[in-house]
Amino acid sequence: MRKGLLKGFTLLLGVGVMSVAKGQDPELTQFYAAPVYTNPALAGSAVCNFGAAGRVALNYRNQWPGLPGTFRSFCASWDQHITSIGGGLGAMVFHDVAGSGLLTTTTISGVYSYLLPLNRGKTFMRFGLQGSYAFKSINFNRLKFADQINPTQGFVYNTGEQIPSTTISYPNFNAGWIVYTSKLYFGLAAHNIIEPNWSFYKNPNEVLPRRYTVHTGAVIPLTKSRFRQDDAATFSPNALFMMQRNFTQLNLGFYASKGPLVSGLWFRQTFGQFKNSDAIIMLIGFRKNRFKFGYSYDFTVSDGRSAIPASHEVSATIDWCVPPGRHVFKPLRCPEF
Repeated sequence: MRKGLLKGFTLLLGVGVMSVAKGQDPELTQFYAAPVYTNPALAGSAVCNFGAAGRVALNYRNQWPGLPGTFRSFCASWDQHITSIGGGLGAMVFHDVAGSGLLTTTTISGVYSYLLPLNRGKTFMRFGLQGSYAFKSINFNRLKFADQINPTQGFVYNTGEQIPSTTISYPNFNAGWIVYTSKLYFGLAAHNIIEPNWSFYKNPNEVLPRRYTVHTGAVIPLTKSRFRQDDAATFSPNALFMMQRNFTQLNLGFYASKGPLVSGLWFRQTFGQFKNSDAIIMLIGFRKNRFKFGYSYDFTVSDGRSAIPASHEVSATIDWCVPPGRHVFKPLRCPEF
């Protein structure tokens, strides 16, 4: 969701760099490997052979490393189902660096999801609510303004631009919902519900726009394992749609797994001012006991591929089984990367 950010960092002239503040939230290709970030309702949905599980997930994305000022995102999250409170708890720290340290954002979040069994335990719903607080800072000393330019010597003058506070902070809230069976799932999420103001100049019109997410998919078993469910081969078609202000994105693809290996292939289409085929995404993952590791490569297929040919993303997850308790509980078997 960063297409609107690129222009702000390639120009870097005058306050035009502040068009960054009109961009979108950072995106992750391996959205199911960052469940709390994708949909608050996924908190507590981890699965193990005995039922519920807790997990810690780490994610790193390097977007468009061919640019002089790249975009790097770091995410660390924990979530776990807790029967005594009827749902899941989670926490997340998200750190985003844009323009080689020019603009940094750190968000700390807490989340609760409520589990509701339906249809005699064959269908389940989860409702999630996430509260967060964000800290944003910008290094104005690294910006270049038009009034600093000497026609023959370049940037030599002091700028007359008004420099505001270099740090801001604001609260934020997200919510989500998901319904699932043993093979199908469908979820909705709304981020930035209160549309917080994130302007360094205190401009009331500069708000973080709401982001809406719809995701759905299926887990289709291809073989059965006599010993461990994780050893069975599965095929999982998936779709994810996001919309933020006038920018939308559609991801279509699938995961295939057999034993410890997981692979995936995706196509990402973006819709802004113009329809744009964005990227083909390839993923390879590995699972061993309670550890999972994934690597994805976004190959740019749009007209900008000569300048931004690719993006890289890695994820690592450790999970553990927790006692299911006396209440009916069915873990969600959605993809893990």
